[in-house]
Amino acid sequence: MSDEHDRDIRAPGWRRWLNWSNLFVLAVVIWATPRLLPHLGAVVGVRSGEARAPEYEVTTRDGRLVTHDSLRGRAVLVNVWATWCAPCRVEMPALQQIADQYAEDGLVVLGLSVDRGPAMEVDAFLAEREISYPVAIVNDGTISAFGGVRGYPTSFLLDRNGVVQHRVLGPIGVVSLRPAISRVLADKGL
Repeated sequence: MSDEHDRDIRAPGWRRWLNWSNLFVLAVVIWATPRLLPHLGAVVGVRSGEARAPEYEVTTRDGRLVTHDSLRGRAVLVNVWATWCAPCRVEMPALQQIADQYAEDGLVVLGLSVDRGPAMEVDAFLAEREISYPVAIVNDGTISAFGGVRGYPTSFLLDRNGVVQHRVLGPIGVVSLRPAISRVLADKGL
């Protein structure tokens, strides 16, 4: 046996564990944990974020005024996104599917675009993807009503009273979001 092999056997446990592949896995876990915990909370029914009832007023791209009061009594999935955000682009078909599937049950999907370019670019983007749920272009003031965002996309699931039940950073997980939507829709209390 070589001296190197003997040193490996006698090395403390943490030194044997310390290698590039394990450090990479640890870094991925540290990065992913804060992003995955809200998804897990949505599945099991643990509220994420503070219980805030944001007050907002936006004009959608088709000219409708939408306010926190006008949506009272309906569950609302607010999605903060941008046309330049790749994960936002990926999740939009799932958001449209959710909007279509749960509309009759009382869910409204509301897109809040943070784009600063010409509004017609956002309109073209939405038309190209056949997005029919209401979307507004908003400023930082509107986003701060929800407690701000740390990245895009960020989604907020509000109950029928307008209180944030779940806050998710990153693309929504349809699998994790459906149980949360079902719970919010089942709660008819106002």
